[in-house]
Amino acid sequence: VQLLESGGGLVRPGDSLRLSCAASGFNFDDAVIGWFRQAPGKEREEVACISTSDNSRTYYPDYVKGRFTISADSTQGTVFLQMDSLEPEDTAVYYCAADLSRSGFYTRVSQYDYWGQGTQVTVSS
Repeated sequence: VQLLESGGGLVRPGDSLRLSCAASGFNFDDAVIGWFRQAPGKEREEVACISTSDNSRTYYPDYVKGRFTISADSTQGTVFLQMDSLEPEDTAVYYCAADLSRSGFYTRVSQYDYWGQGTQVTVSS
């Protein structure tokens, strides 16, 4: 299983970024893929999750709802995270993770067994 994130960078408040997670080594159409983030000194937290077998099934915590959008493209084996109206509080390393257990739709960090290496997102004026 491989998950490779890309698309991070330095942006100003109010800007947008699109992160990509290129997945391989498993059945892409039968997984739950999540984006998580970790800021310095803080615990890793969920950002968005999607069921690749049912792209309409998604989850967003309140702190990103309405600003972030997760999507999956099975033809590319890639999950995207569109981030709009970015705030300094969104600064963190963003990770893509996969839950291949097929036991349900979970959003907890502990449910995910496979992780990418992360990509840095910095929002600063």
